[in-house]
Amino acid sequence: MERLGGFETRPRVAVGVSGGADSLGLALLIQRWTAERGGDVLALVVDHGLRAESAAEAARVGEWLKAHGIAHAVLRWDGEKPVTGIQEAARAARHRLLAERCREEGVLHLALAHHRDDQAETVLLRFARGSGIDGLAGMAPVRAAGAVRLIRPLLDLPHERLVATCRAFGQQWIEDPSNRNPRFARARLRAAGEALAAEGLDPPRLADLARRAARARNALEAGTAALLAEAVEVHPEGWLRLDPKPLLAAPEELGLRALVRCIAATGGAAYPPKDEAAERLFADIAGERFRGRTLGGCRIVPRQGCLVIAREPIGVTERLDLTPGGEVWWDRRFAVRLAAG
Repeated sequence: MERLGGFETRPRVAVGVSGGADSLGLALLIQRWTAERGGDVLALVVDHGLRAESAAEAARVGEWLKAHGIAHAVLRWDGEKPVTGIQEAARAARHRLLAERCREEGVLHLALAHHRDDQAETVLLRFARGSGIDGLAGMAPVRAAGAVRLIRPLLDLPHERLVATCRAFGQQWIEDPSNRNPRFARARLRAAGEALAAEGLDPPRLADLARRAARARNALEAGTAALLAEAVEVHPEGWLRLDPKPLLAAPEELGLRALVRCIAATGGAAYPPKDEAAERLFADIAGERFRGRTLGGCRIVPRQGCLVIAREPIGVTERLDLTPGGEVWWDRRFAVRLAAG
């Protein structure tokens, strides 16, 4: 925690708790860490409602936390659930519910229990999907997420250490059956863990790969930020003006990163455009006959020697209810608040 930095004198930290050994171990450790500094911890348990027993399990986890003197709240994912992509949808809903509750409580730090084995699986999954440096860097130990800072203090520790932590505290935990369901890619990777380790793809080595890739990513991010500061003029309505000359003069990787960052920030898509599409666009911009394109929910149009990058109007289809005194996050870009009156 000290290595992550950025905490108040009396830190308040929320912890996402699933009921597994990892998250319960983290909650117990953070409770001890915050108590030593005069702070406090809030455990947040998300009930996805995907299994008949999930509500009872959430209540049981709440009782365990209460027995340790840890304040907690159960957050429920209501509404219709998708038929496909259920794990990704559940992950997005969980992060949304956790972040909303942190904002309501005025908690700045949300701790998640991802550990070294999770990091190794993430690197393998991203490698299989053809990710570059950013993907191979895995999960970051600290990431800003709006008003909440996501922290992952356990990325250097294996799952077994957290199991041992729970046993040392005399704490039971719940095993999620989806962790062994071969429908899901992570479960299939776990089943193949022994064979992968025999080929040198064990968690320590994969975590080392993530650490080295993160080091390279950080260097590239610094260069990209300097390039954006030189080339981009951002307008508060959500569009920007980009001078392409500095991007084309820079090393290609930096120029590409700067272009993709502009599209991601303006387009409101959940993910940046794929590398191949961004490379084609970058090559077109370098040519003399570029007349404009759409990519990543954006229109990219030449204007007076620059490029205007604006949200593609046809892509703005989201309609959200906004109540007096409420706030919504609209089009993944704007925080919209309505006064109580």
